[in-house]
Amino acid sequence: MLLKIFIVIVLLVIVGSLFSALFYLIKDKGEGKRTVKALTLRISLSLGLFLLLMIGYYLGIIGQPQ
Repeated sequence: MLLKIFIVIVLLVIVGSLFSALFYLIKDKGEGKRTVKALTLRISLSLGLFLLLMIGYYLGIIGQPQ
């Protein structure tokens, strides 16, 4: 159950980062670097979550429902 909560929290942070990038894009009119930083954070979190899920599946922590 704790793992599911962690995954949902990380997904919410990823979506929040995506919306913050949209906000910075509109506010800075494409001139600032904040949009790039927010999108870089989103990509890093997405890759990190993907790798953790793959490692968890490989180690048997995450499996098929019984």
